[in-house]
Amino acid sequence: MSLQLLIVDDSRMSRLILQGLVLQAYPQWSILHASSGEEALAMAEQHPVDLVSMDFNMHGMNGLEAALALRKLRPQLPIAIVTANVQGAVQERIEEAGLAFIAKPITAEAVKKLATLTGA
Repeated sequence: MSLQLLIVDDSRMSRLILQGLVLQAYPQWSILHASSGEEALAMAEQHPVDLVSMDFNMHGMNGLEAALALRKLRPQLPIAIVTANVQGAVQERIEEAGLAFIAKPITAEAVKKLATLTGA
């Protein structure tokens, strides 16, 4: 199944690591990159995104704010907040918003969890 994944993270290295792991497991997927929440919103308006991986701590709009804004555009869009911020309060806010929580560092197991959000 071919999907379009939008990876949103202000760290280029984090985006490339996730992209590499995703393409190892799902070589048919295409990947888009955004380095901020604002850029992610613009990308989602221009491209048919099937899945979003969103960092939590970013400059400007944080990942939760960006994810909630994306949900207004595309209510059924699967979104995972992928973050090193593993505080219980942060996890609760993410889950209360109906988003998936995936802890960094990114692993092959985390990629599988991300893929399950699409039924892959």
